[in-house]
Amino acid sequence: MKWLLLALLMSFLTCFSLHRVPLFHGKSARDILQEKGLLEKFLKDHPYDPCMKFEGACQIGSLESTEPMINYLDLSYFGAISLGNPPQSFTVIFDTGSSNLWVPSIYCSQKPCMIHHRFNPSQSSTFHTNDQYVSIQYGTGSMTGILGYDTLRLSNIVVQGQEFGLSLTEPGGFFSYCKFDGILGMGYPSLAAAGATTVFQNMMSQNLIPESLFSVYLSRTTGATGSEIIFGGVDSSHFTGPINWVPVTHEAYWQIEIQSVTINGQVVACSEGCPAIVDTGTSLLVGPSTPINNIQQGIGATLGYYGQYTINCNDMSSMPDVVFTINGYDFPLPASAYTLEVSCSSGFGITGGNLWILGDVFIREYYSIFDVGNNRVGLAKAI
Repeated sequence: MKWLLLALLMSFLTCFSLHRVPLFHGKSARDILQEKGLLEKFLKDHPYDPCMKFEGACQIGSLESTEPMINYLDLSYFGAISLGNPPQSFTVIFDTGSSNLWVPSIYCSQKPCMIHHRFNPSQSSTFHTNDQYVSIQYGTGSMTGILGYDTLRLSNIVVQGQEFGLSLTEPGGFFSYCKFDGILGMGYPSLAAAGATTVFQNMMSQNLIPESLFSVYLSRTTGATGSEIIFGGVDSSHFTGPINWVPVTHEAYWQIEIQSVTINGQVVACSEGCPAIVDTGTSLLVGPSTPINNIQQGIGATLGYYGQYTINCNDMSSMPDVVFTINGYDFPLPASAYTLEVSCSSGFGITGGNLWILGDVFIREYYSIFDVGNNRVGLAKAI
């Protein structure tokens, strides 16, 4: 069963790492499980409905501008929104690595759409569209559709006339294995496909939030409540010590500069600096193959099945910190942060380009503030 658990985990990691592929070398775990006829049965036998499991987690209309999120296997974090009048409910990833809002629609008859909630325009009295086409390509997965406009509700915020995508196709079956319905992009407007107006742009222009920033806290316990995204504010109960501010170097993704990566005082990556993005839509912390392999060697991880690096969980107390120096500040990741304990595997992965991705492995350790007004990211030690 251990190989099955590891393969299943890798399939989920593929699903929840939207923006860069491949994370690992070799055949994907999803393909391996499909060949063996195991994955679909497992998912059918173990359905996951966050609205049922956590009472109140998918209700709209709290008294604060705080949106709760569900932690699914430490691999994805998603919350509830509604679109239309009367409201139609969906779960979405709040994704800082993209900028479009989209959900499945009744116009899509492919499997990824049919097994999720689908938006029905005819059931909303306020929906309208100009039938503009939109196509969004993620690192793993894609969608095509049309843009529409309707009322968006999340937390206690009501956004009027929000532009969003209604999927017509979700090619390749990728989203069949994802537990969320759609994606709500929190990147910069320049990243939005078809020039769509982002949700956060509308929040600011409609004066719905007190400050032009949002912040993210990701819980460390699988299935736990407590993860949240706050629109227009910061929750100081989720971090300790100072907020260290880092300038955004390119306004598309939330891109910053890593000055170095060290283990036991020795530089193992980014000796001359390297670009990175802070990305809630990616599960792991990923980078180019050579420096990531240096890190794997430095922490004592060993190459195992499916190209994944494994860790002896009994050795975690003696394993070194991996220290990321960013804008003159040190951000250490202890073994407890970079080890995926459900499979005793490494939380570091390989991307196909030169851009590092500080995904959920990093954000769980550091409360993250995305300051649109000042084009900067704030990082503080999460508690």
